[in-house]
Amino acid sequence: MKFVVRPFQFFVYLAIRGLEGVVCVLPLAACERIGSGLGTFVSWFAPGYRKLVRRNLSIAFEREKSETEISEFSRAHFSALGRNFLVSLKTALMPLDEIEKRVTYEGVEHVEAAVAPGKGIIGAISHLSNWELYARLPAMGHGVAPATLYQKVKNPFLNAHIERRRAASGLKLFDRSTGFGGPTSHIRNDGGVGVLFDQHAGDRGVWCPFFGRLASTTNLPALLSLRTGAPVISIGLLRDGPGRWKVVYRPPIFPPEKVKDRQFLLNETTARLNEELEEFIRRDPAEWFWVHNRWKTPEERILLAPYRRGVHVPKRDAPVKIKPFNLIVRSPNPLGDACMALPAIRAIKRSRLDLRLTILCRENLEPLWQRIPEVDEVIAVPRGLSPKQVGKLVRERGDFDASVLLPNSLSSALEARACDVQHVAGFAGHSRKRFLDHIVPLPKPGSPPRHHVFHYLHLAERIGADTEDTSALTRFGKPRSTAGTEIHVGVCPGAEYGNAKRYPLDRYAAALQQARETVETSGRTLRVSVFGSPNEAKIGNELVQMLGDFAQNRAGKTSIDDLINELMACDLVVSNDTGTMHLAGVMGLPVVAIFGSTEPALTAPLGRNHRILRHHVECSPCFLRDCAFDYRCMLRLPPEKVSAAIQDCLGISAKNEATGLV
Repeated sequence: MKFVVRPFQFFVYLAIRGLEGVVCVLPLAACERIGSGLGTFVSWFAPGYRKLVRRNLSIAFEREKSETEISEFSRAHFSALGRNFLVSLKTALMPLDEIEKRVTYEGVEHVEAAVAPGKGIIGAISHLSNWELYARLPAMGHGVAPATLYQKVKNPFLNAHIERRRAASGLKLFDRSTGFGGPTSHIRNDGGVGVLFDQHAGDRGVWCPFFGRLASTTNLPALLSLRTGAPVISIGLLRDGPGRWKVVYRPPIFPPEKVKDRQFLLNETTARLNEELEEFIRRDPAEWFWVHNRWKTPEERILLAPYRRGVHVPKRDAPVKIKPFNLIVRSPNPLGDACMALPAIRAIKRSRLDLRLTILCRENLEPLWQRIPEVDEVIAVPRGLSPKQVGKLVRERGDFDASVLLPNSLSSALEARACDVQHVAGFAGHSRKRFLDHIVPLPKPGSPPRHHVFHYLHLAERIGADTEDTSALTRFGKPRSTAGTEIHVGVCPGAEYGNAKRYPLDRYAAALQQARETVETSGRTLRVSVFGSPNEAKIGNELVQMLGDFAQNRAGKTSIDDLINELMACDLVVSNDTGTMHLAGVMGLPVVAIFGSTEPALTAPLGRNHRILRHHVECSPCFLRDCAFDYRCMLRLPPEKVSAAIQDCLGISAKNEATGLV
């Protein structure tokens, strides 16, 4: 890659060279003091980095350190960062014998054991303390030709200067972008290669624990080991007092002669290196490079199912406790849409083992989401709150790593931003693109049309969920027995959407009366409960009057919590295309669903054992709230068909069979 040469880059290069000239004449102790003050001073003007450092420290030590201790670590880190920067410039110019007087070694027997077979060595190194000292020290063992893999900096002047400095110390440099043939050959010639492995590895890494939180980690040290037969050894560089350092070695990891499961071995080695790095960091937490976003949320696939190298949690004598990845999902507001989003919620939860799933929803939907086993927490939003108020409510409940917006509304995006969530994913729409970090394109219209559940599953798939087994994701409930002496039928004759969705009340009454007669011939009784919103209480009263004493009107008298409890006592639900229809379906109840102006292929109830009734006419589906003609789609559906479907669904007149999605 050819770097773009700019005057500003040359100015930065000159500034660094000038700073080297200053530190060259300063004592090492003065460089430490000035660097510490410089790091603290710069942190005052870097609120973004202060926030990142605090987040990283909180993730690493949330179960171990208090808020006060984390704040102290954060301040100490910026001081150490400035000190290490100036000291690295100073030590690059110091005589080697002067540096060696200031360095001690711990665990030398481990590096001696690693180099003894004569197969070379791979050093797993990290951004601890003054890590530029690795270029000056025989960290791979005496007599071993040192080399390192590095990534070029974008400033060509500065990059050339760094390369000259490192090469002057006898360090061989291998550019990562040129592949791994050079490092492999160097190791096979009994050389040593240092690999900085402690930064976020993106799509190419294996997700394994680091301080108990899954982090994408390069498996390059383990991969080089398997390719060459050389051992991997963790090397830590720790500050050992003012102007002094200690190189610490851990026992080497030798590759086996025969590899049964190559991927498992790569992952296990990578996880062990993370554990050993943790030990180094804990000895002096302020010295590690906390300004790097080590636990970075992926830009798109925030769930981990699609990653090629996957997730690896090592098995140890004591179970490894994984810290949660906190995801908040904004629920759709309509009851029916919330029910159709349940398969997507299932897929999301199953696609990341460390996921803690919180649902943000309108307060009326809280009872529904509290009953969903995949949901860990529900935050209910009272009606009328502004996005800013919603954000405050959510922040009081904790920090979240990412947010997924199931609704397409602008207000849901504004709420997510007010929640101070780092990563927000959702469909584009309603002028909200600028508020999203991951814009998911809407699914292309299919032919034939696909159920609306796939709208939400598409979003789940694009953020990394495994959505292949749709039959399992959309399976709700088990076959129910109707062998008792009383059959309880729930009826929802209304539809807040409009009259075009409503089957006529007199036809409901006729169908239920016919079903009642058939039930009574079998020696049982039929009881009917009419459900609906407060606006549908009048409709409920009219239907109950038509039916008589075997029916009761519950319309307008139930919250969603009450509705769920009362539906649990029902054997069957007969409904127009309503939220109650969808709720019954995901509760595992058989449903006789009557469709008029809407399309069952798009919004049929989820689950099994449903009967979908629809008389298709030339204008179906019109999706109108009120029919422009004569309600022919509803009026041409005779009550006898509805009664037959009720009897069939109850297993009275026909074999009870599952139909699945229409």
